[in-house]
Amino acid sequence: MALKKFNFNVNHTENHSRVGVIETHRGDINTPAFMPVGTQATVKGAFIKDVVQTGSEIILGNTYHLMLRPGVDRISSVGGLHEFMNCNLPILTDSGGFQVMSLSKFNKIDREKGAIFQSHIDGNKFILSPEESIRVQKCLNSDIVMVMDECPKKTDDFEKIKKSMDLSMYWAKRSKNAFGDNPHKGLFGIVQGGLFNDLRLKSLEQLIDIDFDGYAMGGLAVGETQKEMFDVLDGVKDYLPKDKPRYLMGVGTPSDIIGAVKRGIDMFDCVLPTRSGRTGLAFTWNGRVQIRNAKYQNDNSPLDLNVSKFDLNKYSKNYLNHLFNTNEMLASMLLTLNNINFYQELMSEIRKNIKNGTFEEFHDKYINIL
Repeated sequence: MALKKFNFNVNHTENHSRVGVIETHRGDINTPAFMPVGTQATVKGAFIKDVVQTGSEIILGNTYHLMLRPGVDRISSVGGLHEFMNCNLPILTDSGGFQVMSLSKFNKIDREKGAIFQSHIDGNKFILSPEESIRVQKCLNSDIVMVMDECPKKTDDFEKIKKSMDLSMYWAKRSKNAFGDNPHKGLFGIVQGGLFNDLRLKSLEQLIDIDFDGYAMGGLAVGETQKEMFDVLDGVKDYLPKDKPRYLMGVGTPSDIIGAVKRGIDMFDCVLPTRSGRTGLAFTWNGRVQIRNAKYQNDNSPLDLNVSKFDLNKYSKNYLNHLFNTNEMLASMLLTLNNINFYQELMSEIRKNIKNGTFEEFHDKYINIL
């Protein structure tokens, strides 16, 4: 049987917000979509079958982490990341550029060689060029591949951001050449330019000229305010290709997602639901719950009475408070599932409201609650 080609269709719109479908040979992804993060070939604290049951249709893996541990050869020897982690969902892999900036003990950027860095694990030296990033992602057998980029730290230095953006565009061309022609997988370009609208538009124009299967907004979630992030999205929303998926990398809170969907974004990823689940923060339709707080010691109500998946509504706040305050691993597992499930409920409600033409009301109701 011939593999299905990578494709994207927009089916409904309300102003800039969109509902669509990304078609892959591993399955369709309804957008707007949230991707749980499986950095180390696992969504921390959750079985992959449970992640699927929440309604997740795609997960994210990471080139930087997987090339360091366990190494691309171990993963490719069993057929790729899907076989390695027993996951039938489509997988998007980040290029590794962000982690080079945020995690390495030492890094040097060379225009031709790429990112020269020391592992945050053992200090060993690595060189991650655009071509090597694409090679690793191909060996992982990712369904959506990201170009190699430089993700600068937040700064008001225009010339520094411009230099970084120009480098990312050069690496984007090299990434496209290294990727070659594969109609069954997607290659996404990454728009850079910091908080400078003219640089963002110049970056986007160059990426459109190269021609990618999707366009990501990078260089955000690096310390800017929500307003600054929304201002960046407002500056590009009318120029992004209408027939390609749009991905806001590393974002974010439920209110971040709702606001970004209003500005035309289709895809999201963030460690927040799983990381928060491990530290005692639950996301619910009534707002956030810090389950470690003493006020929940005698609260026998569930986090959300209406959530029946995984019998989550049978665990009281009282009990969850006990589990966290005694460092029981079940606590992290239950809140992780709750949070992933909530995020997928959020995306489902967003899609439903866009289809019904009521997303603006939904946005106004929840933007300051969640």
